[in-house]
Amino acid sequence: MAVEEEGLRVFQSVKIKIGEAKNIPPYPGPNKMRDCYCTVNLDQEEVFRTKIIENPFYGEDFYCEIPRSFRHLSFYIFDRDVFRRDSSIGKVAVQKEDLQKYHAKDTWFPLQPVSADSEVQGKVHLELRLSEVITDSGVVCHKLATRVLECQGLPIVNGQCDPYAAVSLLGPSRLEAKKTKVKRKTNNPQFDEVFYFEVTRPLSYTKRQFDVEEEDVDKLALRVDLWNASNMKFGDEFLGGVRVPLKVLGPTGVHEAWYFLQPREGGGRVVKVEELGSLRLNIVYTEDHVFSSHHYNPLRDLLLLSASVQPVSASAAHILGEVCREKQEAAVPLVRLFLHGGKILPFLSTIAHAEVTRTQDPNTIFRGNSLTSKCIDETMKLAGMHYLQVTLKPIIDEICTDHKPCEIDPVRLKESESLDTNRENLRLYVDRIFAVITASGVRCPTVMCDIFFSLRESAASRFQDEEVRYTAVSSFIFLRFFAPAILSPNLFHLHPHHPDPPTSRTLTLISKTIQTLGSLAKSKSANFKESYMAAFYEFFNEQKYGDAVKNFLELISSSGRWDQKSIESPIMLKEGVMTKRAQGRNRFGIKNFKKRWFRLTNQEFTYHKTKGEGALCSIPIENILAVERLEEESFKMKNMFQVVQPERALYIQATNCVEARDWIDILTKVSQCNRKRLTTYHPSAYLNGHWLCCRLSADAAPGCTPCTGGLPDNIQLDVDADRETERIYSLFSCYMSKLVKMQEACGSRSVYDGPEQDEYSSFLIDEPQETYQTLKLVVSAVQVLEHCHTQYRRDKLNKTKIGSQEHPIGDKSFQSYIRQQSESSTYSI
Repeated sequence: MAVEEEGLRVFQSVKIKIGEAKNIPPYPGPNKMRDCYCTVNLDQEEVFRTKIIENPFYGEDFYCEIPRSFRHLSFYIFDRDVFRRDSSIGKVAVQKEDLQKYHAKDTWFPLQPVSADSEVQGKVHLELRLSEVITDSGVVCHKLATRVLECQGLPIVNGQCDPYAAVSLLGPSRLEAKKTKVKRKTNNPQFDEVFYFEVTRPLSYTKRQFDVEEEDVDKLALRVDLWNASNMKFGDEFLGGVRVPLKVLGPTGVHEAWYFLQPREGGGRVVKVEELGSLRLNIVYTEDHVFSSHHYNPLRDLLLLSASVQPVSASAAHILGEVCREKQEAAVPLVRLFLHGGKILPFLSTIAHAEVTRTQDPNTIFRGNSLTSKCIDETMKLAGMHYLQVTLKPIIDEICTDHKPCEIDPVRLKESESLDTNRENLRLYVDRIFAVITASGVRCPTVMCDIFFSLRESAASRFQDEEVRYTAVSSFIFLRFFAPAILSPNLFHLHPHHPDPPTSRTLTLISKTIQTLGSLAKSKSANFKESYMAAFYEFFNEQKYGDAVKNFLELISSSGRWDQKSIESPIMLKEGVMTKRAQGRNRFGIKNFKKRWFRLTNQEFTYHKTKGEGALCSIPIENILAVERLEEESFKMKNMFQVVQPERALYIQATNCVEARDWIDILTKVSQCNRKRLTTYHPSAYLNGHWLCCRLSADAAPGCTPCTGGLPDNIQLDVDADRETERIYSLFSCYMSKLVKMQEACGSRSVYDGPEQDEYSSFLIDEPQETYQTLKLVVSAVQVLEHCHTQYRRDKLNKTKIGSQEHPIGDKSFQSYIRQQSESSTYSI
């Protein structure tokens, strides 16, 4: 989901690898080990949670598109005791503006203490006005009018937020405090209350009453603290505060601004960093600024022509792979762009044919981390995710649930385990997975089959070896698709978390065996370094396994099989816990909302009392007329959306903002081609006999707001071509120095036919003149987009007003605000 700005869309995403925690304080009991888990939070909203692990090596990856603004990306380590109670051990909080410091680097972050005084978020809107007042005795004094207008994004404490503001004037021998009214059940309260403070004392005051006769206004400060009115015996909870020095009033005596709420000064106990331990993280935060489509036409057109450029090494796409530090960087946006442009097959066929031509040994075909292999990997991940789900997920779920012992290494065997029993358990798992894979050929997506056919033909025309037409395909479908998915099911959405160590070991042994079975190597036992694996593989030294692999590879790489029907069996697309409002009720109450297990397939959307139970309600996909967000004010609840049906709308609350966006996206995509989809909808709920948005009383009244839409029917291949081109521009821009060096290499090879210089030897250049011409076009297109970004940054800087709702004053921006105000005053004079 993009944030819309003037002629621009801004996308935020984050990819996180949660490594391990170390030096965690031991549990204060006889069993010193802790059962820990880690959460990922946007400010204080949890968006991901790892498994609970005794040895805190998490090894989990998390990726999400960030659908809203945020200040901190936070990580909390929790301990779960024997009574299943959770307590926080420590946290890591990285400010948004600091994320680039740690970009793609493995970093150990010290854990900081967690306290209510430091857990703040949100912002407050204040207006201060200093005015002269004449007292009854004719004395002139000054009064400060403080107006607390509103707050936004306050944290929700224990499921509720009933905020009020406490306003204090701080100064020498002075502390006056006043409070607003409590606003119930909202984290975006509208206060609009004014408080008056006398800031210059009349001469009638005496020294005995005050330490000083006259106050310097610049030495005074206003303190505004937000509190949650709690009915609990422990008192009200601190939500955040802000301290505003009155020097901000300046010569005009008026100040109006938004402020980020800050932790309480001196809040929280002092703990030495080494007492809490540390957490290893790898964070990749990306912010894409995407302009309107016409800005990207030159670069996009140049890239999409890559398949027709001869030789392909002189194409823009191949050049991108040459200059990027990692081929994977180039492969991800390139594949998505070519899929969107309908040119993925000619592009992959061309670069694969070029690689096969350069390969000397058929045994090493497609074994390197080339641009070809990375692009085909990425294509299989995008196009084959449903294929993996329907093929492997049931058996992977069973393995992760049953926990059958499968260790066959005698050194690792536990005393209570039998080697023969473990071998039999493992053999049965391998047999079942091998059977479902080799029987799944009819389900292999068309685009993957087209690619495999092209690979087979290129390999067969290059080498005389009969086996190479199989190994060219098996090196991808087994080595790079099924085997990695079995090894790390969480990375392929086959399991929500990284499996526990024993299960992970079982999956490793299965993956090794399946990979070897698919390789069709002549001496398979010799493929294993471990003697116990070679002995285990003797179970599969039968001709039927090799025949099954060849039949499967023939099927998925043969032309003329594209008239098959789409998969008839239901494919599970997404499932999880959400809260739904009972359908058809008019009265609002706590009983109207219940937690349910939701499940979406390509055929129906259902909810169940708990996972595994029968469906309480089933909505056929063809009955989904619209899927849209529901305004927060409808039920005073965040992250709500609606699934509109012919008779009524189902109102649902997701667990967090990321989950809400994911559910809306997948439901929209799977129902996009329904013939009766609505063009308008009601963004608010129908309550108390009328729609809250347009106030119409008829529950069947047409919607008052246009529906969002325009998404293609293909669930997996939904691509924003402008965003992918922007990412490719960013890569070219980042590696501009390599582009220049590559131009120099082309010039050097054109005029000098001697030994190649070391600084140019890393580039693959088959035709220097053709490559040079493409490089000129790439550099020109990148420079045009660079100018657009420079102009945008300049305009944004000029328009940025510190203290506005979009750019509140924070702890780091106060001096910038004072400087900006000073410059504004000077300019006015």
